[in-house]
Amino acid sequence: MTESLFGEDPEPSDRFPAGPLYVPVRPGPSGCAARLFRTPLGDRTAVGFTSVRGLTATLGPDQAWIRLAEPALRALTAPLGVTTVTVDPQFSAPAPGPAPAAEPAPFAVDQASRPRSRRSTWDPQAVGVLRVTGAAAIVTALSMWIG
Repeated sequence: MTESLFGEDPEPSDRFPAGPLYVPVRPGPSGCAARLFRTPLGDRTAVGFTSVRGLTATLGPDQAWIRLAEPALRALTAPLGVTTVTVDPQFSAPAPGPAPAAEPAPFAVDQASRPRSRRSTWDPQAVGVLRVTGAAAIVTALSMWIG
């Protein structure tokens, strides 16, 4: 009976070192700092790759990296509260591109040059005037009621 209770664990709790990893870094005030990433669930994780090819395929050819053993990466990120190391992540978000050009706000257009229609006759500033007028009316009514 004790054999079935203490049989093989389907998910062993022992961590096996992944060996030397290629760890993405960013420049810092005192040298390089390991880049930390987020898992799909939002937890912070350190990332390491088993090959330069995998690192450049995921993060691009301009990504700086250093060589660290997996236990050293864990020791480096543990004081920051990061206990997870992801080796060779399969998915990553695309690199951010340039921001699209901002479109002018609809109320910034010259009202005289814009054709008039029944749907576009409201002025956004008039909405603010109505709010202030309505608030003043409520305050006056409450003052009169309270006495």
